[in-house]
Amino acid sequence: MTDISLSDHAVAGKTAPPSEARAMRLPTQWLGVAPFFIFAIMFLILPTLYLMLGAFQNDAGEFTFENIAALAQPSIVAAYWISLKVSLSSSLIGAFAGLGIAIAIVRGGLPEWIRSATLTFSGVASNFAGVPLAFAFIATLGRLGLATVLLNTVFGLNIYAHGFNILSFWGLTLTYVYFQIPLMVVIITPAIDGLKKEWGEAAATLGATQTQYWRMVVIPVIWPSFLGTVILLFANAFGAIATAYALTGSSLNIVPILLYAQIRGDVLHNAHLGYAIAFGMIVITGLANVFYIWFRTRSERWLK
Repeated sequence: MTDISLSDHAVAGKTAPPSEARAMRLPTQWLGVAPFFIFAIMFLILPTLYLMLGAFQNDAGEFTFENIAALAQPSIVAAYWISLKVSLSSSLIGAFAGLGIAIAIVRGGLPEWIRSATLTFSGVASNFAGVPLAFAFIATLGRLGLATVLLNTVFGLNIYAHGFNILSFWGLTLTYVYFQIPLMVVIITPAIDGLKKEWGEAAATLGATQTQYWRMVVIPVIWPSFLGTVILLFANAFGAIATAYALTGSSLNIVPILLYAQIRGDVLHNAHLGYAIAFGMIVITGLANVFYIWFRTRSERWLK
């Protein structure tokens, strides 16, 4: 009888197998990333779905393709074309300038403090946009801006007499370049860091010149990262509205300003056409991000 009681207590005291314990345990490992998923669903996924649904509806809530067809209007096509040119120009200028800076601070033999200072400044400057950036450029390169007055007074160069205008295509492009260059530096620096020292030594051992080393080794390795970052800079500029609106107002017909006028304006108010314009922007930036991820994946094969 005693043996039976002891065996019963032993059976009762056994713990559940590890698999059953894991099944009964709450998924606490997901709590850390829960705020990210909540934020993404509420402020990215749901608004995107709302815009996409509204692009195919009229004021009565009926399904229609009229809003999508209206994107072929000359004014809307012109706005997309100007936005594409501004985004492409600023991304290319920012990419090449940022690449040069990244190469200089990583492989140029400069003191370490210059690299640290440059990366710190780039991290801050890449997020400096909107009204403060627009005001800074107006105060610097406006008709009565500091740089404009100094150039005219000291060197006799009137940049506005030579066709420059801060409220024009090149004025907006130059303003975008301010945050495109540091963003390029921040993103491309890890790719430059990934160039192994042994590759250069092996190339030199085989008799390759410095030019051949860069042409046959460095450029093929960093090329996917470079193209991917250019695409990311393009998407970054294409969706910017605060800087453009604060700088040019309605004087420059670009897509974000036209979208704002359709949704919030008093004259061109047509919310569903605005949703269609936003849908077009989503398609363009979405394709840009797909290509960026593809190029990024290719570059990581070499940099691991």
